[in-house]
Amino acid sequence: MEDVAAILWFVGAVLLAVGELLVGEFFLLMLAAAALSTAGFSWIFDFPIWVDAVFFFVMSIALLAGVRPLLLKRLHAKPAIEGTVKELEGRTAVVTQEITSEHGQIRLLGELWTARPLDITEKYPEGTSVTVAHIDGSTAIVWRQL
Repeated sequence: MEDVAAILWFVGAVLLAVGELLVGEFFLLMLAAAALSTAGFSWIFDFPIWVDAVFFFVMSIALLAGVRPLLLKRLHAKPAIEGTVKELEGRTAVVTQEITSEHGQIRLLGELWTARPLDITEKYPEGTSVTVAHIDGSTAIVWRQL
């Protein structure tokens, strides 16, 4: 009988995992993990089905209270934009639209960025290689390479 119970717990785990694909909140996934661990427990040990149910209940509570909040926190964490912006400083870019103190554009890592010169008296014609000094909002502040 223990093999049948283990197979039923395994089938339940698969169905819960498929249900999680539709929901995406990690709730059914935790229940699927609990059912899968109960299938293994049932297969290894020859206890009555009510012991399997208690094991499933305990595993479900443990996973829902311990693992699910960590997964949700990780899923909804905001990306570290500061690190990304800092990585752009010092990169080389090409001027795609003349840069003056009022307007300009560069191609930086394949993306177009609004750009202004570090020294507002300078102008950089199209095709000039420039280096990103820093990022100010969505504008790259650049200087000409020597």
